[in-house]
Amino acid sequence: MAFMPVYILILFYTILVDYTAGWQIERSHGGRRWWFLVLSIIANLGVLIVFKYFNFFNANLTSLASFLHWNYPIQNLAILLPLGLSFHTFQSLSYTIEVYRGRQKAERHLGIFALYVMFYPQLVAGPIERPMHLLPQLHHHYTFDYQRVTDGLRRMVWGFFKKIVIADRLAVIVNMVYNEPSEFSGLTWVLATYFFAFQIYCDFSGYSDIAIGAAHVMGYNLSQNFHRPYFARSISEFWQRWHISLSTWFRDYLYIPLGGNRVAQWRWYYNLMIVFLVSGLWHGANWTFIVWGALHGFYMLGEIWTSRLRARLAAQLRLDQYPWLYKSLQILLTFHLVAFAWIFFRANSMADALYIVKQFTVPAMLQSLPGFAYQVTKTFGELELAYCFIFILLLLGIEGWQSINQDRPLIQPKPIWLRWALYYAAIFSIMIFGAHNSSQFIYFQF
Repeated sequence: MAFMPVYILILFYTILVDYTAGWQIERSHGGRRWWFLVLSIIANLGVLIVFKYFNFFNANLTSLASFLHWNYPIQNLAILLPLGLSFHTFQSLSYTIEVYRGRQKAERHLGIFALYVMFYPQLVAGPIERPMHLLPQLHHHYTFDYQRVTDGLRRMVWGFFKKIVIADRLAVIVNMVYNEPSEFSGLTWVLATYFFAFQIYCDFSGYSDIAIGAAHVMGYNLSQNFHRPYFARSISEFWQRWHISLSTWFRDYLYIPLGGNRVAQWRWYYNLMIVFLVSGLWHGANWTFIVWGALHGFYMLGEIWTSRLRARLAAQLRLDQYPWLYKSLQILLTFHLVAFAWIFFRANSMADALYIVKQFTVPAMLQSLPGFAYQVTKTFGELELAYCFIFILLLLGIEGWQSINQDRPLIQPKPIWLRWALYYAAIFSIMIFGAHNSSQFIYFQF
């Protein structure tokens, strides 16, 4: 509404359509239930198509018509993409699907349902909640609870630290490199891509922590959206840890309805690719996002196809006798596959992405090796680079400790004087070391 006040009507439209569809589905029988579900799906996806995808498909049709020398008069729409449209659309859509499946009672209270769709902590970037999880909580009355409030505030501080101190600081370097592709080469691109991998993680998981913490302060429990994804040992495990609410949404409402893995083998592979291509398109109306999704689809297929070969290779190299080494190698390989795919996610165009990929060849990196350290320190600054590496290592250290100790609380068991010292340290770190450049959250654009 800050950009376009009239856009609040999109939320009102979604709320009224799905609220009506929900109780009509519940009270109807036979084919009528199906048609009300279809109405909800068309209404929700129609909004997405108009605001997010019309110009993308129209631009591609215009290019095709120009190539074929056809007359194509339709112009692009002069509209802005409403913030968080993909998130609250999917959250609202899950409600009507679950009512249709009989797993959720239709919500009779319009205000409660509106709050479910517009719940402000996670409205613009998730986590994407399910009605069975959030709607019952909205009917409860919550009183002040000291432990709950401090737990929520602690989660929020950690989220702000990841966003402002780590993500926004890394963004300065990443934006400098990715927005001027021809000015850099070789190892500089490797560094920028590593930095972007941590930038997008801290940016998005930081938002999730703030949203979950803010909701927890008020008494509501939102779904976990991240679980140390860069400690995943495979691509399939990565997607069980990254943007969990979206991954499970596609699993439950697209992958399983397509047949999942309970179909012929070729159809299983097809289902996986469809899910990842749609996931890429969900993230943005650009070929770079579609390629990013396709890459992860091929990673998943490669993981399936090479499972026996990798097991035999590990046995021959006796890696199973050194579990820590085997696990470390799996984590490193998974991280680098994910980081490579991030190139297409971050690049401003396919042309930029292909140029960057060329810089990842061995000759290009060897050519940039002489003078690399001097170039990056001169361009980005020694102190700035030092801060980036220190905070990344701090993040990995904390998450590594949590992984080893199976998510045992790090601060809560400590004496009160130490807890408050750490709180003040975190807050002052945000104030002193944060990059206060009003950088919006990356996932707001989706």
